[in-house]
Amino acid sequence: MEQSGTSTLLQGAVQDLASSVVSALRSGDHAHAVLPAGTEEAGDVTLAAVRVLGADAMLPGTLLGTPPDPARVAVFRKAVEAYPPRADAAPTVRWSHWAMARALRQADPSVPERPEEPDAGWLDGASWQFLTHQLAVLAPLALPGEDDAVARAAGRRTVDVARGFVRAVRRRDWRQAAGVGRWLTLLPGVPETLGLRAGLEFVELMGGQDPQVALQLEAARLLARTGALV
Repeated sequence: MEQSGTSTLLQGAVQDLASSVVSALRSGDHAHAVLPAGTEEAGDVTLAAVRVLGADAMLPGTLLGTPPDPARVAVFRKAVEAYPPRADAAPTVRWSHWAMARALRQADPSVPERPEEPDAGWLDGASWQFLTHQLAVLAPLALPGEDDAVARAAGRRTVDVARGFVRAVRRRDWRQAAGVGRWLTLLPGVPETLGLRAGLEFVELMGGQDPQVALQLEAARLLARTGALV
């Protein structure tokens, strides 16, 4: 029962944090309370929620180009340091942590240099279904102007990613569809027949009440405004 209660608290904290990020992205105001205003208020559940959301917890500052509140950067840094990947961590966990370290470095250049990129070889030769699932998990890596191994792997297989988007929509997996759709706003050669804009609008209509879906869709919308392919 205690474990179930903790899980419920964490899920609620993740949803609240995602809602806060969406609000900041929509308003253009990086000063929204995206994170608690100090490490003293950031308990274990809050830090775990930041870890679940990953680098997207800092997305307003990243996409809006405005410096975040130093107190909130301190909370984010505490989450990065509290949850390093274990030696046997899955590749997505390693890459998520790397993306958080990159976001932290961008927000606060005084922190140590970000770690070396993890290996991306697990994506080589992956089926299009597996590839798009992994990219949805790593949606926080879908940012303009970034050239990492995961982004390059996605860029080599735009058509497969588009197939994955269609599959996620048909399966009503709105979180996966939104994350993959975010990637597609950045990838070259997206087929016009995909109808990505209409597809994202449909995902928003059907699943946009989920803050984690809304976050990815708002990110995709902002990426599109900066010249991405939607």
